Amino acid sequence: MPALAEELRRFVLESVSKTGGHLASGLGVTELTIALHYVFDTPNDRLVWDVGHQCYPHKVLTGRRERMHTIRQRGGLSGFPRREESEYDSFGVGHSSTSISAALGMAIASRRKGERRKSIVVIGDGAMTAGMAFEALNHAGDLDEDLLVVLNDNDMSISPNVGGLSNYMTRILSSHLYTTMREEGKRFLKHLPPMEQFARKAEEHVKGMVTPGTLFEELGFNYIGPVDGHDLPALVKTLSNIRDMRGPVLLHAVTRKGKGYDKAEDEPVSYHGVGCFDPAKGLTPARSGKKTYTDIFSDWLCDQAAADSRLVGITPAMREGSGLVAFSERFPDRYFDVAIAEQHAVTLAAGLACEGMKPVVAIYSTFLQRAYDQLIHDVAIQNLPVLFAVDRAGLVGPDGATHAGSFDLAYLRCIPNLTIMAPADERECRQMLSTGFALDHPAVVRYPRGGGTGVDAGEDLTTLPVGEARLARKGRSIAILAFGAPLSAALQAGEALDASVVNMRFVKPLDEAMIRRMAQTHEALVTVEDGVVAGGAGSAVIESLHALGLTLPVLQLGLPDRFQEHGTRDELLEEAGIDAASIEARIRAWRDKDNCNHDSARIASR
Repeated sequence: MPALAEELRRFVLESVSKTGGHLASGLGVTELTIALHYVFDTPNDRLVWDVGHQCYPHKVLTGRRERMHTIRQRGGLSGFPRREESEYDSFGVGHSSTSISAALGMAIASRRKGERRKSIVVIGDGAMTAGMAFEALNHAGDLDEDLLVVLNDNDMSISPNVGGLSNYMTRILSSHLYTTMREEGKRFLKHLPPMEQFARKAEEHVKGMVTPGTLFEELGFNYIGPVDGHDLPALVKTLSNIRDMRGPVLLHAVTRKGKGYDKAEDEPVSYHGVGCFDPAKGLTPARSGKKTYTDIFSDWLCDQAAADSRLVGITPAMREGSGLVAFSERFPDRYFDVAIAEQHAVTLAAGLACEGMKPVVAIYSTFLQRAYDQLIHDVAIQNLPVLFAVDRAGLVGPDGATHAGSFDLAYLRCIPNLTIMAPADERECRQMLSTGFALDHPAVVRYPRGGGTGVDAGEDLTTLPVGEARLARKGRSIAILAFGAPLSAALQAGEALDASVVNMRFVKPLDEAMIRRMAQTHEALVTVEDGVVAGGAGSAVIESLHALGLTLPVLQLGLPDRFQEHGTRDELLEEAGIDAASIEARIRAWRDKDNCNHDSARIASR
């Protein structure tokens, strides 16, 4: 098995270097993956990976080696576990901290069906910082189901705790002798309540002297560990002992993120998610080019913080991804990384706003979904001035449906007190951030992954008139109303069709004067957005037309009513029909069917 681990680690490194994807986490769980599949009867025993970006070795061992070159590509393997992909993928994931809840449900179902099987969780990479994980631990400890939680602890600060003594204690605590004595002692002492209480406390104190597991013991778990997560013989021995235990068990395995590849061990954050690279040379510095929207936000945040001491920045464990590195270095006392705790991030911002601060929550669209109640209950109802910088809005590409920002326009625009903005280029992004920050109520600026049109964003803190759209191209017959990033594609289609094109800029409030003007001077309207059509910005336009008493044909273009699979952003835009060529073709087909001659027509994108 050590030879297999070496081969598997080398294969994953070579494979990911050619395709891009998640690397360091998978390298860190290589031995653990082998041991789990060796000891347990997968897929009969259910193995659930938390977040799932560490599952590449798992995929290789479960019959997908020959398809690893397709990972995260259109029509290829997903970068995360998917039930549709393999019977070994017990639960589909992509977001953090769901594993214990799911595996507990599986354990309960197994017992009710009279099927004896283990439910096993591998949780780590910060996933244990989310409240949902502890909610599940609390419930599991109360039910006494056969559940094994493997805490993959890859925090390097704990490495000194791993050694001969730790491994010795782990073997003792998981051994049949210890387990038998423990259970037999319980049965004997339950007839002597004071002695049972004393024995339980004595066991906790003895284990607490050499292990950090008292918390888990108090929650009802039998804590085992810490064990060296790269010592295959120790892992196999420990897991073999645990396999026959009944009830909830937590195994604390200490691993090193990026294990076996020096560059990833030295820079685990940089090698967490990578593009294609040469393993011999490692990652090369990104070439300077046009700035991404995340870069624009990063620059703005530092500039605005310098101008206003009330600004505080908050992120749920996405400092690098959301562009807060520079801010955290320049303003460390105003920077808060709350770990994977989106609900807490939003309510923390609400509390800060109550006391006169101006919080900015930098968060991915798909992760803001996890704090929807807090957004409504704690921020919007109280009308607090919190600015949400929503990154990765719209399609994100290779990470697939779990990470796509498809729904934010639909789930945000129904919330009272909220101003929602969608920039079409880098300069508008900066201006909208300044606009949202200046408001005395909650605001959202949502922008896509990657770069914009290459417009110079400038360095000032200029604001925009709230709710004011801009006519970007004057044409005839048809008016295209574009929201955010699709403006560029809409302008290309508008040139080919000689259509008017409006940069709507604000999803809420809408520029009803512009909508009325376009409706009264054109035969039909087309709305374009990079969010779902159902309940999105185009639906808001139709509602506005109805309120204004205006009736004319409207074609809604946006993301379809299904989950789109992984692929490049350009591939997914084409698939959704909102790239320039598709917008033009769809408008021509719609117009050629003479839909524009029917006053009551409304064609929704499917």
